[in-house]
Amino acid sequence: MQLSDFDASSSLVALFLSRADEFGEKPMLWAKRDGAWQSISWAEAARRVCLIAEGLRALGLKTGDRVLLVSENRPEWCLADLGVMAAGCVTVPAYTTNTERDHLHVLENSGACAVIVSDAKLAKPLLPAVLRSNLAQHVISLEPLRANQSGAIAYHAWDSLLAGDAQAARAAVDARLATIGREDLACIIYTSGTGGAPRGVMQHHGAILCNVDGAAHVLAEDFGWGDEVFLSFLPLSHAYEHTGGQYLPIGMGAQIYYAEGLEKLSANIEEVRPTIMVVVPRLFEVLRTRIMKQVEKQGKLASYLMDRALSLGERQAQGKSRLIDRPMDLILERTLRPKIRARFGGRMKALVSGGAPLNPDIGVFFDAMGLTLLQGYGQTEAGPVVSVNRPNIGAVRGGGIKMDTVGPPLRGVEVKIAEDGEILVRGELVMHGYWRNEAESARVLQGGWLCTGDIGHLDALGRIVITDRKKDMIVNDKGDNVSPQKVEGMLTLQPEIAQAMVAGDKRPYLVGLVVPDAEWALEWARANDEKFDMKALQGLPAFRTAVREAIDRVNRDLSVIEKVRQFCFADEAFAIDNDEMTPSLKIKRHKLRERYGARLDALYKA
Repeated sequence: MQLSDFDASSSLVALFLSRADEFGEKPMLWAKRDGAWQSISWAEAARRVCLIAEGLRALGLKTGDRVLLVSENRPEWCLADLGVMAAGCVTVPAYTTNTERDHLHVLENSGACAVIVSDAKLAKPLLPAVLRSNLAQHVISLEPLRANQSGAIAYHAWDSLLAGDAQAARAAVDARLATIGREDLACIIYTSGTGGAPRGVMQHHGAILCNVDGAAHVLAEDFGWGDEVFLSFLPLSHAYEHTGGQYLPIGMGAQIYYAEGLEKLSANIEEVRPTIMVVVPRLFEVLRTRIMKQVEKQGKLASYLMDRALSLGERQAQGKSRLIDRPMDLILERTLRPKIRARFGGRMKALVSGGAPLNPDIGVFFDAMGLTLLQGYGQTEAGPVVSVNRPNIGAVRGGGIKMDTVGPPLRGVEVKIAEDGEILVRGELVMHGYWRNEAESARVLQGGWLCTGDIGHLDALGRIVITDRKKDMIVNDKGDNVSPQKVEGMLTLQPEIAQAMVAGDKRPYLVGLVVPDAEWALEWARANDEKFDMKALQGLPAFRTAVREAIDRVNRDLSVIEKVRQFCFADEAFAIDNDEMTPSLKIKRHKLRERYGARLDALYKA
C-alpha cells in the first residue's frame, strides 16, 4: 500500500476494492451487536458492495440516478454508500435529525428516485415526505418497516439486494468502474444551513480522493502509518465524517468502529482504543469540562497537578517554556497525563477538530494533558478539508502546532487571501457547484477559486489564521468589526455557561443570550438552599449575579468593542431538536434571532 495509490485511483469505489483485494479477510467494519463487537472483513464488505450495486441496477436505477441515504452510523451506511456509487449512481446523505419538511426539500431538490433507510423510527418523518414528493419509486429498509403501502412506491428489504451471484456482481462493477472517473459526481451533500435552506454540494470522486490523499500524507509523515483504528461518531451525512471518518480510513486500510452514541462514547473510546478520531469542537468542550470536574473530585493533589499542567501548556503555546519546568513536566508525565490518555484508549495518535472554529484554550488544554489535538479547516464545498495543523512543521520550518491557526493547506490545495481578507481555495478538492443552483454556484466559484466566505490571513509559515465568517461578522454602529465566535467561545469556557450567542449588529455594544450550565446551576442551587428549577433560578437576582460575574471575567480579556454589556437567558438549551443547532453542533443564528430578537433588543433599553 503506497501513498501514490490515491493519485492513481479513478474513483472512491476503485480505491475501496483495491484495498479489499489487498486486505482480504482482515476486519474492516465493527459494530456492537448483542453486547459484543462484531466485524465485517474487507472481502465480505467488497462482496456486499458489489451485490448492492447490481441489486440497485436490477430495480431499474440508471447511471447518474440519485439515492437518498438515511441511517445512523453503522456498517450498512458505508456499504450502502459504496454500493450506490458502484452502481454508477449518486449518494444523497440525509441527517437522521431531519424533519419531514427537511426530507421533502432534499428529495425534491435532488430528484432522488430511491431511498435507503435504516429503521422504522427514521422512516417515520421520511416516508410522508417520500409520498408527498412523488419522485422516489423505491424504499429499501435495513430493518423491517410497517410502511403504508402505496402503489407508486415499491418497498424492498435490505437482504433482497444481497441475494445474487457475487462473482458476476464483481465483474459487472469492475466493468462499470472503467467508465467512472475522478471528475464524475460521487455524492450530493446538503449543507446543514446555519442561515437558510440547505444547498446540495456536488462532490466528485476526485474531490474526496484529493482530501484523502492530503490527510493521509499528514498522518504518514507526522505520526507514522500503521494499523490504524478509527472510531466513527459524527454523522456520516456530514462531509467531515464522510471523508475523514469513512474514506480516509478506507484509503489507509484502517479498521472503522461505529460508536453506540454520545452517552456511550467515553466507554466506546476505552474499549476500541482508537488511534485517530475526528471530532467537532463542541464535543471537545464537553470532554474538557468532564475531565476537569472529575479531576477536581479527586482532591487537592489532582487539582494541583491539573493547574501545573495547564500553566506549562500555556507557556509552551506562547513559546515561553522554561528549563525549570522540566522536573514538573516529568512528574506530570508519570502521574496525571497517563490517566487522561487512558480515558482515550491509551494509543491515540491524534484528535482532529473540524466543522467549526476551536477555541485555542481548548487546544492548549488537551495538549497539556498529553493528547495531540489538530485543528483543521474546511467546508463541504472543499471536500471538506482545506488545511490542518501539522506537528512537524516546527521541525521543518520552526513553527509546530499553533492553536490560533488551522495549519497549512493540504497537499494539492492552493490558498490565497483576497483584498477584503476573504480566504480563497483552489484545487481538485473544490466542488463542481451547487445542485440545480447555477446562480449561487457562480457566486462562490470565481475564476477557478472557491470563495469560502471566511475572513483570515496566512502567517509567516503559511498557516491559515481565521478571524471570522464574512456573513457572521458583527459590524457595530461605529463600523467596527467584531468576531462573535471568538466571544462566544470564551464565554462557554466559563463553568457557569453552557452555551452563548452574542449580537450587536448596527448597535452600540454587544449583548448576549446565555444558557447556564446545568451541573453548575444544580451545585449553585444546593449551596444556596434553592430548589433546582432552571427557570425559577434564572429569576433570582443572586443567580443572575453569579452568571454576570462569569461574563465579567471574560470581559476583562476582551477589547472595548468586544465586551458583552448586557445579557438575557434563553428559555432552553440550543439543540438540534429545537432547530437551533445544526447536526454538526453549530448554532443557527438566524433561528435564535427569530426566537429571541425582541428579548435581545430590549437589552438596549435596559
